[in-house]
Amino acid sequence: MSFKKISEEFKENLLRLEISKPTEFQKKAMPLISSGANVFGFSPDGTGKTAALLISVIKKLKKQSKYDAPRAIIIVENKQKAEELEENFRAFMKHTDLLIFSAFEEHKVENQKDAFYEGVDIAIVTMKRFSRLYFLNGINLNEVQMIFIDDASFILKNGLFSELVRLSESIKSCQYIVLSDQNDPRYARIEDTFMKNARTIDLT
Repeated sequence: MSFKKISEEFKENLLRLEISKPTEFQKKAMPLISSGANVFGFSPDGTGKTAALLISVIKKLKKQSKYDAPRAIIIVENKQKAEELEENFRAFMKHTDLLIFSAFEEHKVENQKDAFYEGVDIAIVTMKRFSRLYFLNGINLNEVQMIFIDDASFILKNGLFSELVRLSESIKSCQYIVLSDQNDPRYARIEDTFMKNARTIDLT
C-alpha cells in the first residue's frame, strides 16, 4: 500500500527520504486526520507518528496562504523538540512554498510577533510561548484548521493543560490531533473539554 492522494512531486520527495509506504500507524491515523476528525494517536516511538504529522499537515495546507495567520499549529515540549520538528518539516516540504516558524521561550517574544505578522502557515510552538503570544496579540488564531500536540505527555503536567484549555476557548472551530507513545487515563480530560467525539488509535 502506498500513500494516497498526494502529488507525484510529494511522492518523489518521500522516496528521496526513503519513505515508500505507510506504517501500520500511518495507515490507521492518516485517513482519520484527513477526514477532519479529532484524533488521539498512541503508538511506540519509531512507528511513524512524526511522519504522519508532517505528511498530513503538508497534504492539507498544500501551498502558501493569502492570509498572514497560521493554519496549522504544532505544540511541542521545548526548544529542542521545536527545532527538530522544523528541520523535519523543511525536509518534507521542499516541493511547497509553505512558510514555517518556531517560537519558544529562549527567543525574544517581540521578534516572534514580527515573524507572525509577516505571515506563517505552520507554527511550531511551546505551550508557554504559544500562550504568551496569544495574550500579547502576537498570533492570530482566526485561520487555524489543525492543532497537533506532539509527544503529548508533557501537556498533562506543570499547569500546561489549563493553558491549553484557555486557548482552545478562543478558537472557533478546529481539528485537534494528540500524538503520544503511550496512552494515559488523564487524556480523557482533553476529550471532555475540547476534543469531543475523538477517534482513538492505540497500538501500544
